[in-house]
Amino acid sequence: MHRKELRAAIAAAGVVIEKIELVDGELLITGHSRAEFSCCPDCRQPSRRIHSRYRRRLGDLPSLGRLVRIELSARRFRCSEPSCARQIFVERFAEDVAPTYARRTGRFERVVHHLGLALGGRPAAGLARRLLMPVSRDTLLRTVRRHAVRVSSTPTIIGIDDWAWKRGQRYGTVICDLERRQIIDILPDREAASVEAWLKAHPDIKIISRDRGGGYGHAAARALPGARQVADRWHLMENASQAFFDAVRKSMRAIREAMGAGEIDPALLTCAERLQYEGFLRRQEADAAIRALADKEMPIKAIVRATGYNRKTVRQVVRDGRNDIFRSREASLTPWLAALDAEWEAGCRNGAELWRRLQVRGFRGSSRVVAEWTTRRRRNDAAPGSIPSKCPSARVITRLMTMARDQLSRSDAILVARIEATVPALSVVRDLVDRFHKMIQRRRSEELPAWLEQARPTTLASFVNGLNADHEAVAAAIVEPWSNGQTEGQITKLKLMKRQMYGRAKLDLLKARLIHPSTPTLHQM
Repeated sequence: MHRKELRAAIAAAGVVIEKIELVDGELLITGHSRAEFSCCPDCRQPSRRIHSRYRRRLGDLPSLGRLVRIELSARRFRCSEPSCARQIFVERFAEDVAPTYARRTGRFERVVHHLGLALGGRPAAGLARRLLMPVSRDTLLRTVRRHAVRVSSTPTIIGIDDWAWKRGQRYGTVICDLERRQIIDILPDREAASVEAWLKAHPDIKIISRDRGGGYGHAAARALPGARQVADRWHLMENASQAFFDAVRKSMRAIREAMGAGEIDPALLTCAERLQYEGFLRRQEADAAIRALADKEMPIKAIVRATGYNRKTVRQVVRDGRNDIFRSREASLTPWLAALDAEWEAGCRNGAELWRRLQVRGFRGSSRVVAEWTTRRRRNDAAPGSIPSKCPSARVITRLMTMARDQLSRSDAILVARIEATVPALSVVRDLVDRFHKMIQRRRSEELPAWLEQARPTTLASFVNGLNADHEAVAAAIVEPWSNGQTEGQITKLKLMKRQMYGRAKLDLLKARLIHPSTPTLHQM
C-alpha cells in the first residue's frame, strides 16, 4: 500500500493524518480523531469538555516492505452527566483503527488471530516475523483465546469417540456434529458420567454414532434412551478380522504338527531364528506355570499376583493364544521370494551377489535379510530329509487365508490346502468372517440373526457374545448411513494441532482452535 492509499484508508475511519515519516527504518503515522465530541461509555451522553490528552501507540500491517507504527493523540473528556459514576473517560476510535485497550489495529489483530488459529504459537510467531509482523507466541495464543466464540448449536446426529492426551495414561472425548461435519465439543476425560451429563444437556440428539466400547453406550442409554445408537462399521469389520486371527493363533499347535514342524531342529536355524526359538522356550516354561495355576481354577487376578505377569499375558495363556514360535511380521523379502528361488535354481548361491541382483530389480532391503534367507536355504538343501525349520507365523497364515487368497503362489497354495485339510474349523471360521464382511458391505441386516446362530458354536463365540450385547447398535450400523469415520478424521486433525503447540495444548486452547473458529477476513479500513 502506497502512502497516499494508506493516508486515505486511515482518514476514512475518522482519523486525521498529521504526518507520515520514516523513523529508524519504520513508517511512523501520527494523527488524531476528527470528531468534535465523544460519548461516555457508561451513560452514553456526549461531552465536549476535554480534560487532557495522551499518545496511543499501535502496530499496523507492514507497508512497502517496512514496519508501520501509528501514534494517535487520544483525548480524555469529562462526563457531562452529574449522576454518572464515570467522571473522566477516553474517546473511542473506530474498531478497525484502534479497538479499546488494543495495541494493534483491528486489521492487524485479525491477521494475528488468523495465524494463531492456523498454526498455533511458535510456528505462527516464526511466520509473522518473516511477514514483518513481529508477534510473540504468547500473544498469538492469548489472541486465539480472547476471540474464541462458543456458538450454540442443537445437533441431532453426533459422533463420539475418545482420543489420547497421553497414550495409555490420559484420554479425552471428542463430540462431532456429523451433519455439519465439525467438532462441537471436547471433554477433558472419557468417563461415562461426563458424557452422560453432556448428552442430558442436548436432548435433541436422535442418533449417536460411537465405537464398540461399553462406556459411551451405557452413558447414551441412560441419558437419551430414545436416541438410536450406531456402532462404527470399520471397528465391526476390524473386530471380525481380529477374531479370525485369534482363531489361527489358537490353532498354531495343530498347524505345526500338520506341516511336520512340531519339533524344531536348532542346527537348521539362523542366528535370528535361534534367538526367537530360545525366547519361545522361555515362554513355554512361563506358560506351563500359568496353566498349572489355571487348572486349579485360580482366577486370572490371583494368577497375576502370584506370577508377576501382566493381565494381558495371563489372559492370552489361559485362552491358549501364545503358540507362535517365530512371531515375525511379514518380511520385506516376501515379494521377492520367487525371484530368489529362480536365481538359486540358476546356480547363484552367494548371498551378497543375490542381494546385488535384487537391488537392480528394485529391492530396498538390507543385505542381511538376503543372507539370512541364503543360510536357511543352504542348510535345508544340505539336510533334505530333516524336519522343516520354520512354520509361518499366525499373522502370515491369516493373511494367506484371507486377503492374499486369490494371489497365492504354488507353495503358499499347498500350505493353505494342508492347513484347511488338517484344521477344518479354520475354514469354517474364515467363511463366517467373509460372510460377516459382505453382510456389512451390502447392508443386509436381515442376515445378522442367522449368522449369529451359526457362529456361536465356533471359535468366534467371544466375538458373537460382544455383538449380542450390543445388538441394536450393530444392526443400526448395517442399515444407517452414519458411522464414526468422520469423527476419526477430526481426531487426526485434533492430534495434529496438539503436536503443533509443543505441549501448550490446554483444553480451552484446543476448543478455541477447533470448535467453530471464526475465520477472520482482511477488510480495508
